[in-house]
Amino acid sequence: MKPKIIPVSPFDMVIFGGTGDLAMRKILPALYYREKDHQMPDEGRIIGISRAVLDHDAYVAQALEAIEREVNPDHFDAETWQSFQSRLHFFTLDALGDDGWQPLIDLLSEHPDRVRAFYLSTPPKLFGPISHNLHKKNLITPSSRVVVEKPIGHDLSSAQRINEEIGSFFEENQIFRIDHYLGKETVQNLMALRFANSLFEPLLNHQWVDHVQISVAESIGIGGRGDYYDSSGALRDMVQNHILQLLCIVAMEPPVEFNADAVRDEKLKVLRALRHIGANEVREKTVRGRYTRGAIDGESVVGYLEEKGVPADSMTETFVALKAEVENWRWAGVPFYLRTGKRMPERRSEIVIQFRQPPHLIFPKNANQVMANRLAIRLQPREGIRMYLMTKVPGPGGMRMRQVPLNLSFAEAFKDRFPLGYERLLMDVLRGNATLFMRRDEVETAWRWVEPILRGWEDMHEHPKSYNAGNWGPTAAIAMIERDGRTWYEEGY
Repeated sequence: MKPKIIPVSPFDMVIFGGTGDLAMRKILPALYYREKDHQMPDEGRIIGISRAVLDHDAYVAQALEAIEREVNPDHFDAETWQSFQSRLHFFTLDALGDDGWQPLIDLLSEHPDRVRAFYLSTPPKLFGPISHNLHKKNLITPSSRVVVEKPIGHDLSSAQRINEEIGSFFEENQIFRIDHYLGKETVQNLMALRFANSLFEPLLNHQWVDHVQISVAESIGIGGRGDYYDSSGALRDMVQNHILQLLCIVAMEPPVEFNADAVRDEKLKVLRALRHIGANEVREKTVRGRYTRGAIDGESVVGYLEEKGVPADSMTETFVALKAEVENWRWAGVPFYLRTGKRMPERRSEIVIQFRQPPHLIFPKNANQVMANRLAIRLQPREGIRMYLMTKVPGPGGMRMRQVPLNLSFAEAFKDRFPLGYERLLMDVLRGNATLFMRRDEVETAWRWVEPILRGWEDMHEHPKSYNAGNWGPTAAIAMIERDGRTWYEEGY
């Protein structure tokens, strides 16, 4: 069955940083796909803002080059592009300055009651000043929204400061803190799996679940972003936002209804229930690593300290493994093992829910080892769900057992193209639906949990543990989970 396409109301989307990497790789291609699916109203306008000195035609040409590069060739056609490019506008503007705003003001004033979405595709330190200028120029209307990218700060105090600055000019219900992971179809399917099916929900608790693993692995390095990445690292870049959000969706209680505040209230309860990792536990419950020279798919790659823009004395990690614990009635005693890293053997985002062993085994010893059931949810790539069950091997020879997967491949079940996460999220911004966006208290509570780990690492004065590019992280990460009698799951689909 084809998905129902619900058009959005007329809008003006203003992209600050409109010539930047994010705009060209993610935002404009996502909007192009929405054009192709006829979700964009004729009156919708996309307005790029940048300090780059370009005229309109040069900006359109740059956008075309990006879309041809990022969009599947099978999905690019001249008719859709002609319709899409007619929406594009561009203004050269220093968003921190006081001059040069009039062309933008004039364009927006043509439709003062229209939805205005200001997308701040800029460094976080500019969120506050740009919001202030939008206020000074009287561009913020009751139907305006502002979209801000992660990271929201680099620690709790900076996150609070940024939130205060934005919140001085926009109401909380106008602020959309975007995390593209929450826009992925498989992440939304995780909520459907839990709350639209009665099969698993009664089992997701400490009585039946042994532990949970959440892994987000990347085969790429830092991609020339040495200056940015070295001030961030894997804990700030991935754990504080993406991975903790995935943990929340796995662990949250069923919300009363599927709306923004109900869903985010339940996620906030999980974040508040996370047991803080104290300074004396950092060495036992966390591992930080950094890739050295190695090979990915047979191609040699340099180590992190050899990447452009990375200082020789860097202490920044490219890998993190953590043992987290949710201290509430449902999850008491169930560890959540979190892992993320760069330059790993393959790109993979996966959640594994490991159930407990059967309480009593009735089969003889020659039946082979009976393994506990396992639910594996692959978020990317090859999106799908696998349920591992024990079955009898066909044929004579007694009750010989083998574990086999029940496989739901989303690509096979749903033949249509999988929309990009930004497609769903951008349309939700225009509709004013904040369900898949982070609320201020979520962001700050996540930082409260992460900060003691950062301080503990600083107090240890130890360099991240090395791992060769193309491996699954340092051996210390394996030792951390194996001390508990468990192991990381790394088999392919």
